Amino acid sequence: MSRNIIVTGAAGNLGSAVVEKFKREGYHVIALLHPGKEEEVEEADDCYEVDVTDEKSVAEFVKEYQLQYQDLDALALLVGGFAMGNIEKTNQADLEKMFTLNFFSAYHLVKGFLPFLKKQEKGTFLFVGSRPALQLEDAAGTLAYAMSKKMVISLAEIIATETQDTAIRSHVFVPSIIDTPQNREAMPKADFAKWVSPTDIAEAMHYAVNNSALRNMTFKLYGEA
Repeated sequence: MSRNIIVTGAAGNLGSAVVEKFKREGYHVIALLHPGKEEEVEEADDCYEVDVTDEKSVAEFVKEYQLQYQDLDALALLVGGFAMGNIEKTNQADLEKMFTLNFFSAYHLVKGFLPFLKKQEKGTFLFVGSRPALQLEDAAGTLAYAMSKKMVISLAEIIATETQDTAIRSHVFVPSIIDTPQNREAMPKADFAKWVSPTDIAEAMHYAVNNSALRNMTFKLYGEA
C-alpha cells in the first residue's frame, strides 16, 4: 500500500522542497495548487486545483480524495503569507487577510480530514508556525501575521489534545527566516547563510512523519537568524 501525503502550497519554495523530499523517500505525493495560476509540480504524483482558503472548495476535495485513495499518512499545510504592521497600522481587513491565508488555509483541511484520520486511527498533520507567534516580543511589528500564526499553533494543540489516545499526531514547524529568492530580494544585505533553507524544513517534516515516538512536537528551525 502506498504512503500518501497531501501538500498544500506545493508550487511554492517550501512546497517544492517538501514534494521533492517525500517523493524521493517513496511517498505518493498529492499536490494542491491554487486555481487559475497555471502552477506545475512535476515531481508530484497527482495534482488538484483547490482554493484551500475556501471551505466549500476544500470540502469537495475531501470527498474526491476519499473516493480516489485508500488512506492518508500526512498533510503538509504549507499555504501562508507574511505582512508587516503594528497595531496602529493594522486594520480589520489586514487581520482578515492574514487569518484567511495562514489560518483558514490549514483549518479547512484539518476539519475535512480529521474524521478520515480518526477512522483509520493514524496520520500526521504538519503545520507551519512562526517565531513571532511563539516569542510575542517579536510580534509588535507583524501583528496580523503573528496572530494568525498563533491561531495555527493553537489549532495544532487542540487537535493534539483531541487525538491524544490515537496514533494521530500534530507537529508544528517554526522557521525564522526561510532562505527564498523573495526574501533575498527583500533583504539583500542580510547574511543568507544564517537563514533556514526549505530543504532543512522538508527534512524535519519527513523525520517527524516517520518517527512515531514523536508526538505533537514544536520544531524550532531558526538557523542562526
